[in-house]
Amino acid sequence: MSLEESLARLPDRPGVYLYKDAKQQVIYVGKAASLKSRVRSYFQDSRPRDAKTDSLVRQIRDLEYIVTDNELEALMLEANLVRRHRPRYNIILRDDKHYPFLRLTSDEEFPRLLVARRVKDDGSTYYGPFYPATAMRETLRLTRQLFPLRTCSITIDGRLERPCIQYSIGRCNAPCTGWETREGYARTVADVQRFLEGKDEDLILDLTHEMETAAAEEKFERAAVLRDQIQSLKKVRERQKIISTDEVDQDVVGVVRQGADACVELFFVRKGRLVGQESFFFDKVAGWSDGEILSAFVRQFYAKDVRAAPEVLLSEDVPEAELLTAWLAERAGHRVQLLAPQRGPKREFVALAEENAAIALQNRLLGRGNRQQLIQEELARELGLPGLPNRIEGYDISHLQGGEQVGSMVVWENGEVKKDDYKRFRIKTVVGSDDFASLAEMLRRRFARTLEQGGPLPDLVLIDGGRGQLNAGLKALQDLGLDYLPVIALAKREEEVYRPDSLDPLVLDRTSPALHTLQKIRDEAHRFAITYHKTLRARSSRCWTPFPASAPRSAPACSRRSARHGKFARRRSPSWPAFPRSRQSSLNGSTSISIGRRARRPRQRKNRRPRNRTSSCSVFRPRAELSAARGSGCGHADPLADMTARETIPLFRWISSIGSTA
Repeated sequence: MSLEESLARLPDRPGVYLYKDAKQQVIYVGKAASLKSRVRSYFQDSRPRDAKTDSLVRQIRDLEYIVTDNELEALMLEANLVRRHRPRYNIILRDDKHYPFLRLTSDEEFPRLLVARRVKDDGSTYYGPFYPATAMRETLRLTRQLFPLRTCSITIDGRLERPCIQYSIGRCNAPCTGWETREGYARTVADVQRFLEGKDEDLILDLTHEMETAAAEEKFERAAVLRDQIQSLKKVRERQKIISTDEVDQDVVGVVRQGADACVELFFVRKGRLVGQESFFFDKVAGWSDGEILSAFVRQFYAKDVRAAPEVLLSEDVPEAELLTAWLAERAGHRVQLLAPQRGPKREFVALAEENAAIALQNRLLGRGNRQQLIQEELARELGLPGLPNRIEGYDISHLQGGEQVGSMVVWENGEVKKDDYKRFRIKTVVGSDDFASLAEMLRRRFARTLEQGGPLPDLVLIDGGRGQLNAGLKALQDLGLDYLPVIALAKREEEVYRPDSLDPLVLDRTSPALHTLQKIRDEAHRFAITYHKTLRARSSRCWTPFPASAPRSAPACSRRSARHGKFARRRSPSWPAFPRSRQSSLNGSTSISIGRRARRPRQRKNRRPRNRTSSCSVFRPRAELSAARGSGCGHADPLADMTARETIPLFRWISSIGSTA
């Protein structure tokens, strides 16, 4: 079905639509209250123009749609499809990890506190998620330090003779031996629940009262343990920054942009305390508004096992806020409000998140720039370049036994690949397998065109290969008067760098970022070349050439194999000609002479009839007969052994005419 037919059959119902390109890859996923009106609006001349949508529409070749019962289901389905396909024109949350939870088991008589990555409906109590995961590990360590919960997975029946080392270090009261009752362990579990739920004040009051009672009864060791627990709880509260006097649960989200990059900062406020924060980075968001970025973030982040707080404070209004609020409330199991405050304390919280987002984005961009600066300086220092290599061009050749020879040029500029400047070449003047000549032709064509039409010259030319490829590239550039361009070659096996001014290859540290950059450019050139080569091979695979029933020894082994099994083989090289069926029939039954090496005995397979050795599958006589007929023993080499396959065609015709008298 064509795209026009699909547009004509769109239903007037809510659902999700998927745009595909010429390769049938999903490039955009969207939802609509009415598929008919929403999808058709992309192809109307009256729609608002922007570069992002124009680029998307130019690449659409097909579409699919899924009808849903309502728009809320469409929103949920859209989030799942975006996470599955990761389309090019959608805003993608790169951070796809699952945040950890702490799980207090309920199916055990003596519960344990375990780490969980997903929330399951198993009756257990889950606490979290924790942002980042280090907060979970710190909480788990502190919980086990404060409260003597068991960590073993054995069945507790109170019959063990002696406890494990956890009892000796004070981390467990040994219910496995019966030294701790079920009631005492239940009180410990209740304290753990209050601690994880943030009810620190009540817990501290109870522990203080218990400590005073133990001291009054002169149980000083027990009182010292309780004192240490109280001090640890107070330190935890001090580390949690108080940002609200109201004990409310809030998620504060702020977004900051710089060019095509954006950062979303998320604060997790529980009981008025900042318990965690996380930064999320987006790239290639030019053309998207801040509200659209926030909407995409909320849909993808809360689509995981993350429950939204009752209040979600945003730095900008998001489109379709009511629908997004209903979806969040359904996933969280409680009422959720999406607010974009303009003044007051809540606006100050959002401003604090924006300030942190700006700092995180600036550090990220500076880190990216500084890292690139260090890589360029290391390349210039190790390779002896006159300046920093801002533009590096990588070249590679790909072919199969000299057939479908192609070349590739990839460009690395300012720390990123620049695919708009990629070029591919189909080798025209080289016959057979000659990588050096093919590389020289590619370089001549590329730089001759640049000298004629103008264009940027690279700061460094990188060739995939060794010393031979380097010399071929240098000769081609010298012929064009570009011998001043720096040229190196990177060999694959030992990752050695060959330079014109040194006979010994340069071996960089395997952990060097400069070597990693050169490897990335070399591998990208190889990928680009072999992809084009495979495309040409697939295009020419429709043309098959039948080989004769008996191929001469000078033919490739694959051709002889195909001839023995009576199959058709694709022509591998232009030097091996095609034989019409009429010529095959004229060769059948004729006596012939050996050309080249002695023909090997065909391998016999089990449970198969042996081949007829007098049939046309073996038309050559042994080499010894030819030597005897010419007067064997002279010691001279066989003059027919060096004949090419094309030169043997007249010989085959002569054999056919005199076969009866040979």
